[in-house]
Amino acid sequence: RVGIGHGYRQDHHAQAVAMTSLVPTHTTNPDLHRLAQRIAISQRDEIKLMQTWLRDHQQSVAAADTLVAQQTAARSMDMPGMSMADSATALMPGMLNPRQMTELATATGAPFDSLFLRDMIRHHQGALTMVAKLLGTQGSAQESAVFQFASSVDADQRAEIARMTGLLAAGPPSSTHR
Repeated sequence: RVGIGHGYRQDHHAQAVAMTSLVPTHTTNPDLHRLAQRIAISQRDEIKLMQTWLRDHQQSVAAADTLVAQQTAARSMDMPGMSMADSATALMPGMLNPRQMTELATATGAPFDSLFLRDMIRHHQGALTMVAKLLGTQGSAQESAVFQFASSVDADQRAEIARMTGLLAAGPPSSTHR
């Protein structure tokens, strides 16, 4: 059965929440703080929607906090010799591998801002790829909840990509960074 909320989508959203959780301690850029808050709220709401869909369709559901904790912990698992193909998350478009999460987690100030924006743009583009795949699957858009979810994700991700691209192009306001 085609639907929303399967593990790869929840994990993808959970990684975005883990990424945004770094913002308060890694930058003082108010634009990034507002953006990260918006992303975290929308991603958590979408995780809840996916979990509801899974429960309604008698599927197993991981707790949102567990998903975010797993994604946060993943950055400490960067092991030499481990290729992206060795990781289950490697199959999800736009997701950061453990090395990339570690790089993001160790950056601060303007370098963090730039890396966060580039990584989150790529992450959101991956979500658009998955939405297109979902909607391109025969019968997927026949269920209104699936169509509404995919349409909402598509619109939100595109708007956030535009906002992040603008912030990246504008560069950091030097007086607001450590």
